[in-house]
Amino acid sequence: MSRLFGTDGVRGLANGLITAELALSLAQAAAVVLGHDQMAKGQRPRAVVARDPRASGEFIAAAVQAGLASAGVDVYDAGVLPTPAAAFLIDDLGADFGVMISASHNPAPDNGIKFFARGGLKLPDEVEDAIEAQLQREAVRPVGVGVGRIQRFSDAEDRYVLHLLSTLPARLDGLRVVLDCAHGAASGCSPQVFKNAGADVVVIGADPDGLNINDGVGSTHLEKLQEVVLATGADLGIAHDGDADRCLAVDHEGSVVDGDQIMAILALALKDAGKLKDNVLVATVMSNLGLKLALQREGISVRETAVGDRYVLEGMREGGYNLGGEQSGHVIFADYATTGDGVLTGLQLAAQVALTGKKLKDLARAMTKLPQLMINVKDVDKQRAGSDEGVAAAISKAEQELGDTGRVLLRPSGTEALVRVMVEAGDMDTATRICQELAGVVEARLALQAS
Repeated sequence: MSRLFGTDGVRGLANGLITAELALSLAQAAAVVLGHDQMAKGQRPRAVVARDPRASGEFIAAAVQAGLASAGVDVYDAGVLPTPAAAFLIDDLGADFGVMISASHNPAPDNGIKFFARGGLKLPDEVEDAIEAQLQREAVRPVGVGVGRIQRFSDAEDRYVLHLLSTLPARLDGLRVVLDCAHGAASGCSPQVFKNAGADVVVIGADPDGLNINDGVGSTHLEKLQEVVLATGADLGIAHDGDADRCLAVDHEGSVVDGDQIMAILALALKDAGKLKDNVLVATVMSNLGLKLALQREGISVRETAVGDRYVLEGMREGGYNLGGEQSGHVIFADYATTGDGVLTGLQLAAQVALTGKKLKDLARAMTKLPQLMINVKDVDKQRAGSDEGVAAAISKAEQELGDTGRVLLRPSGTEALVRVMVEAGDMDTATRICQELAGVVEARLALQAS
C-alpha cells in the first residue's frame, strides 16, 4: 500500500481521495498521536482548524472537526484563513496541534488535509507515519466530559493581522500596491494588512465563491496582475496562491519578480540591518545560480537543500538560520513564522521599496538570472540516473564546458517515470544545446525496456 501522506499532507480530489470519511478518520488518528501528552494527563488537547474557501472545504472541515471532537479534542474553528495564519495561531494560542484544509495552488476540485504540531511546526515523516498507522487501529471515543467541544475562534484573523503588522520595518505610506489574492484564503486579510500598513491598495482576485480559487489568477497566473499594475500606475504588484503561503511580485513595468529575486532582495536587506543569521540563505537546488553568485559577492552564503519547503525548513532549523525559500515564492522568515507566508513576504518586500525609495525593478537587479532550460525525459529508469556511467560522463563533460558560468542538475521525478534535466549557462543558446545533448544521453541510456 502506498503512503497516504505526500510531500505536504494528504492531497487529492475532493470526494475522490479526500472524502468526509477519510477526513473524520484522519482527524481521530491525529488526535491520538498529536494529543497524546494531554490525554495521558487526563486533559483534553486543543486544536486549531482553518481552511481555504474551496466549496469542498466546508464538508471536509466539518468532518475534521467532528473527528477531533469525538476523539476528545477541543476545537477552535478559525474559518477561512491562510495556511501560515493557521500555523501562527497554533503557536499564539498555545494549542497542541492544528489542521489546515487546503490544496494550495491546485484547482478547485482538489483539496488537502495538512497537520501542524505544537508551535505551528510541520510534521516530520515519522509522525505522519504514526498517524497513518493509527488509522488501522480502533478509534478513541471518550464519553461524557471527555468529549471535545467546538467553538468559533472569533479573533483569529485579527490576531494574525496584528502579528503581520508588528513585523514591518517601515510603513507603506505613498505606495500603490496591487494585490492578487487568487480568490483564495488571503482575500480578506491581505488587503486589510496592506491598507493598515498605509498602502494605497488595488485588489483583484478577492471574490471567492468556492469554485474560482486559482482560476486564471494568483501566483500561477500573473497576466492579470501585470495588466492591472500597468493600468493603475502601481509601484508593484503582489500575487498569492490559494492558501497564501507563496508570494510572487510584479514591478512597476509589469516584469515578474520571482522567488529567487525576492530572496536576494530580502537577504541583502537583512544583512545590511545586521539581522541575517550567520549571513546565510537557505534555498533549494532549483534556485537560479545567479542567486548564489550575487549573494556570494555580498558575503552571503547559500545553503542548498532538496526541492520542497519542508527540506528548506529542515535546513534552516538545523543551522538556526532565519531566511530561506524557493524559486516558486515560498519564502520563510523564521523570526516571524514557522512556514512560508505570502502575505508576510509581500509586506517585507513592499517595505524595502518604501525604505530605500527605489523601484522594485532596481532592487531586483541585485541578481542576474542565468538562462535556464529544463527538459523532462519520460519513460526512463529514473532509479539508474545517479549510477549510469554514460550519464555521469556526459554530465562531467557538460560541467567542464560550463565551468563557473553555469551548472547541470539531473533530478528524478518523485511520482513519474521521468528524469528532469536542467542546465543553466551564460546564454540561452549554450543552455539549450547542452540540455538537449544531456537529455538525449539520458533517453538513450535509461530508456525503459518494453515488456
